[in-house]
Amino acid sequence: MSDCLVIIPTYNEKDNIERILRKVFSLPKTMDVLIVEDNSPDGTAAIVKKLMTEFPDRLFIEERKGKLGLGTAYIHGFKWALERSYGFIFEMDADFSHNPDDLLKLYDAAKNQGGDVVIGSRYITGVNVVNWPMGRVLMSYVASIYVRFITRMKVMDTTAGFKCYTRKVLETIDLGKVRFTGYAFQIEMKYTAWKLGFNIVEVPIIFTDRTMGESKMSKGIFKEAVLGVISLRWRSMLKKYKPRQT
Repeated sequence: MSDCLVIIPTYNEKDNIERILRKVFSLPKTMDVLIVEDNSPDGTAAIVKKLMTEFPDRLFIEERKGKLGLGTAYIHGFKWALERSYGFIFEMDADFSHNPDDLLKLYDAAKNQGGDVVIGSRYITGVNVVNWPMGRVLMSYVASIYVRFITRMKVMDTTAGFKCYTRKVLETIDLGKVRFTGYAFQIEMKYTAWKLGFNIVEVPIIFTDRTMGESKMSKGIFKEAVLGVISLRWRSMLKKYKPRQT
């Protein structure tokens, strides 16, 4: 078993899933992969199960009954990882918007550079986004500014979904109390780790919008993120965070 687990939530990713898995398994650093599959009607699960015979003890699948949200998919994966001996747990999309080669950069920052939470950041060295319409680039960039203003976190890419957590972070956060299920989940996890005193490191990546399959972004997800930040800040003022044990 590797010390690294890459969690990939899937819903209708038949066009991407085999390519992304083969790319991860070709990396010079051995990494296991857990697919959290939300009952895709397009046959994504069948493709994964076929590949499991080729990559035994490296590829795993957890099937859920329906499309239950990004946040709950990752929480499911985190709990699965903590039941095993993984020391580094990654979040990654299935659609190649996150370059699997960058997993090595995230791992190095967590293993050798003191990162408790490592973010694959689109904005730490300017705006590194490919194939997004300008309106969406501006929306994402302004959203990060808004989150920094409200929360006071010194994180450039506050909504990023390409991340590595060390085991101690996920053991410390009360996963049962994580509230949000959409993209606000990504903000909530960073904010909670920051409030607990963990070291957040950003490494530059180039984010490339999907070329195959359909985007999962919606107005409801964006609204949750905008309103959720205010809720996070308000609740944090009423809550005492117990600093992590060093």
